[in-house]
Amino acid sequence: MKRLLKKYFLPSDYINHFTDISPEYLKSHNKNAVMIDLDNTLVAFDDPDSNDEVIEWIEKLKKAKIQVLILSNGKRPRVDRFSKKLEIDYIYTARKPAMRGFHRGITMLGVSKKEVVMIGDQLMTDVFGANRIRIDSILVLPIKEKDLPITRFNRLLERRIMIMLGDQDLLKWRNG
Repeated sequence: MKRLLKKYFLPSDYINHFTDISPEYLKSHNKNAVMIDLDNTLVAFDDPDSNDEVIEWIEKLKKAKIQVLILSNGKRPRVDRFSKKLEIDYIYTARKPAMRGFHRGITMLGVSKKEVVMIGDQLMTDVFGANRIRIDSILVLPIKEKDLPITRFNRLLERRIMIMLGDQDLLKWRNG
């Protein structure tokens, strides 16, 4: 059981907030590209637009020549509106943790698996999907406690998995 939990649900790293992931951190881990979840990773699931914090972080990555792609299970109108304003590529209705969206993202970015990292707030979609295709992942805390109904179900499973990972000293949040 420990081996399966570690293989499929243990992120490569866990960081409280996406803004704590600097270009220097990414470069030190040989990452030239980021696939990032949208809802509750960059902004709350019910917030239609980016904010100054998101814009500044994306610009820092672009300036450091780190590519950014939004990989979201969200619908096209939401993901399109959000991504176009930031002038970054995106994949909507990715159906994470299915591998197809991840593979498509890597192809769109034009990088190897070793050069990309998936950043997201869910073990059940972002980390599980990344681990299935063997790319690094960074788990961040959700922006907002409130979730969509399907995400609430995922969070119940996620809490149990996190407890098991924590009991095995495999997962401990930084700063708390």
